[in-house]
Amino acid sequence: MLEKLLTEQANPASASIDTLPAVEALRIINAQDRTVAEAVEREIPNIARAVDAIVAAFQNGGRLFYIGAGTSGRLGVLDAAECPPTFNVSPETVQGIIAGGEPAMSRATEATEDDPAAGVRDLLTRGFTRADVLVGITASGRTPYVLGAVAGARRLEAVTVGISCTPGSELAHAVDIAITPLTGPEVVAGSTRMKAGTAQKLVLNMLTTTAFIRLGYVYRNLMVNVQPTNAKLLDRACRIVAQAAGVSDERARELVARAGNQAPVAILIAKTGVGREEAERRLAAAGGNIAKALDG
Repeated sequence: MLEKLLTEQANPASASIDTLPAVEALRIINAQDRTVAEAVEREIPNIARAVDAIVAAFQNGGRLFYIGAGTSGRLGVLDAAECPPTFNVSPETVQGIIAGGEPAMSRATEATEDDPAAGVRDLLTRGFTRADVLVGITASGRTPYVLGAVAGARRLEAVTVGISCTPGSELAHAVDIAITPLTGPEVVAGSTRMKAGTAQKLVLNMLTTTAFIRLGYVYRNLMVNVQPTNAKLLDRACRIVAQAAGVSDERARELVARAGNQAPVAILIAKTGVGREEAERRLAAAGGNIAKALDG
């Protein structure tokens, strides 16, 4: 069964890679990697449908859940973990679930991926409801752990999305929205941490980034909701305020301090001249959307 999967096939382009010097082997890998973006591009209409569903869920108090095993699970956990510092959202908003739990993040525990009941259990343990969106991630499109979770979410009538790299996969048929970047055989046959993993990472980045852009967590193309929890991020917040408000770096630092290290508040103070409390009130009324707060 597995030998028929596209992701398990031998790649003719790398048939002699074990005999080549490092530079030639790297050229083959790089050439194959360049095809990944094109595979993802062909799925943009489906990715857009998923973004719309995620935005709708967020607007109605729902959350986004990723679930996967092995590399796919780790990628989901990674994207979820990066949303709070990037967009200043609660860790509850985007959650990643991996077969085997936290130990599987650093040590392979792939045996758990064969248990569909575990997928449902892990999902429901997080309090998943019909208001949420589930994104199942599996390169093969057949991982029982993920399929079990998807079936459980469907029983709750929640929106389900599937990311796989195999045409006509079980996952694609099981979900409401199928995203299927066909990355083809890997340079090392079956090593889906390579092209398939790269495609999955790209799609996950697109889902959350575009959803939060749509919700106003980005002003122009600036990461205005960054949390300045260390010196590097504080410096980044000041540079963002300087660029967004058209003020000097020194003035931006003053504004950020005055705003309690909240870049959106600092931008609104700079552009409108209001005080911190009024800026916070306007932002709250606009749902954190700077552009709407400025129009109001």
